[in-house]
Amino acid sequence: MTVKQQQLTQNILTSQGALEADFILRNAQVADVFTLTWKKADIVVKNGQIVALDTQHRFTAKHEEDAAGSYVVPGFIDGHIHIESSMLTPAEFSRVLLPHGITTVITDPHEISNVAGAEGIQFMLDDAKKADMDIFVMLPSSVPGTSFENAGATLAAQDLAPFFAHEDVRGLAEVMDFPAVLNGEAGMLEKILLAQQANLVIDGHCAGLNSAQITGYRAAGIHTDHECVTAAEALDRVEQGMYVLIREGSAAKNLRDLLPAVNATNARRFGFCTDDKYVDELMDEGSINFDIAMAIEEGMEPLQAIQLATINAAECYRLYDRGVLAPGYKADFVLVEDIKEMRAKAVWKNGVKVAENGEMLTARKATEVPAHIHKSVHLPNVTKDMLAIPFTKGTKANVMEIVPNQLITNHLVLDVPVKDGVFVPSVEQDLLKLAVIERHHNLHTTGLGIIKGFGLQKGAVATTVAHDSHNALVVGTNDEDMLVALERIQEIQGGFVIVADGAILAEMPLTIGGLMTDATADIAKEQLASLHLALHQLNPTLDYHFLLTFSFVALPVIPALKLTDTGLFDVSTFKHISVEV
Repeated sequence: MTVKQQQLTQNILTSQGALEADFILRNAQVADVFTLTWKKADIVVKNGQIVALDTQHRFTAKHEEDAAGSYVVPGFIDGHIHIESSMLTPAEFSRVLLPHGITTVITDPHEISNVAGAEGIQFMLDDAKKADMDIFVMLPSSVPGTSFENAGATLAAQDLAPFFAHEDVRGLAEVMDFPAVLNGEAGMLEKILLAQQANLVIDGHCAGLNSAQITGYRAAGIHTDHECVTAAEALDRVEQGMYVLIREGSAAKNLRDLLPAVNATNARRFGFCTDDKYVDELMDEGSINFDIAMAIEEGMEPLQAIQLATINAAECYRLYDRGVLAPGYKADFVLVEDIKEMRAKAVWKNGVKVAENGEMLTARKATEVPAHIHKSVHLPNVTKDMLAIPFTKGTKANVMEIVPNQLITNHLVLDVPVKDGVFVPSVEQDLLKLAVIERHHNLHTTGLGIIKGFGLQKGAVATTVAHDSHNALVVGTNDEDMLVALERIQEIQGGFVIVADGAILAEMPLTIGGLMTDATADIAKEQLASLHLALHQLNPTLDYHFLLTFSFVALPVIPALKLTDTGLFDVSTFKHISVEV
């Protein structure tokens, strides 16, 4: 008899009272996400699986705890997150979110894949095995995000093919290159077919797409979207057969706008996701637990919100063994004292208590990183001449305007300050210089642009967290500080650097691919706090998440203007345009 057969036999016998259980959580108010009702019961566990919900106290176990009438809900599931955006490794990320009740996440490692290719995917899979939560991977579909930029790697269908057989791979991640889909380009279709042949899920990335284009995505078998920003968009996607993942992250906050789309008849087609959220907010708020509490605050019935965060996400990704408190499902559950606040008092994973009162109960495990992923920043010797934006016809320019806490930008045409034939940043007009410099292969390609909305009064900010190709990104009020920031980014091998008057005010090294730290979450949170303080020296009235908003100005798949290492990019036409009009 195999181990699995033996465990299955034990589970069946325990469910019938013939064997002693491993664990019982007694006197729980159990959330039934099928019927949206509460039931007073004991949760009986054997071999990490729920084998009975006992309303008559008939079972015994080696270990017991008393829930004393508190609410117990299934472990929460994040339908889409980029773990790299937490700036933590998967194992450390797990230690931050399990105490908040998140027991499963679906991650797309396209950030590290844009730096290190297939080796980046393998690193994430390997480190995820050290996590106490379940971390499933969607294989990056668009590396690089488009053909209009230079990333650290290119992933074709043949590069992804071996990973589709991995037990922790759930499908193909957000398909961002919509022209490739709608034009039926062979390379993209090969990836889609690999996922379909493996009977796995294909995620969409439908920012700005109209209803006809969504129809094209559905015709390709694309299953989800997390980019809705209006209720009307969400309803269109659901009506066309998609799951909609309601996103609430650090930069993109769409939950309140999308909740009006959810009703009693369509709610099973919605889930929650984070997409991108920084370590400090994850530690303070959590993620999916925070979404549930916000949805309840906005008027959603608590069990409905819990349903979105559990069984809906599980079924969306065909994880039919979790998301429910019932016999035959994984013993992943969360004890919650106040259902409206959704604050976890204790968390069980596979029937074992792993967190209590906000603290992990398990030991931290070491992360092993391939050597060259630690040395991934290769910038040229940047000079002032490389940062010059020439004007030959006048002073009118195509200008990118940020939208605080959103991934989209606006396309403005403005008169800008020009002196001696080059653009001069203006603090008074809030017109700053922006540059993206290729940092993977010493290609020396540099994209330059003008950006409005950051409100910096002095200094410069540089980073290697520049979605999705993660080249070096710098914004500044003057060339001198921009150059100092870029030089320091090279020295620390990636991360964030903030400079004013030639001095470094704060920095956060991210030596794993220029994206993640091998430090603990506590240290990362302290470093991030120093960055936020320094940013307020550059902009004393700052009232939005600068770093996350900044890191998306290089993503050429979300409207309207973006900047890559090859130049200013108009997402509406999917073409480069010049800075000067």
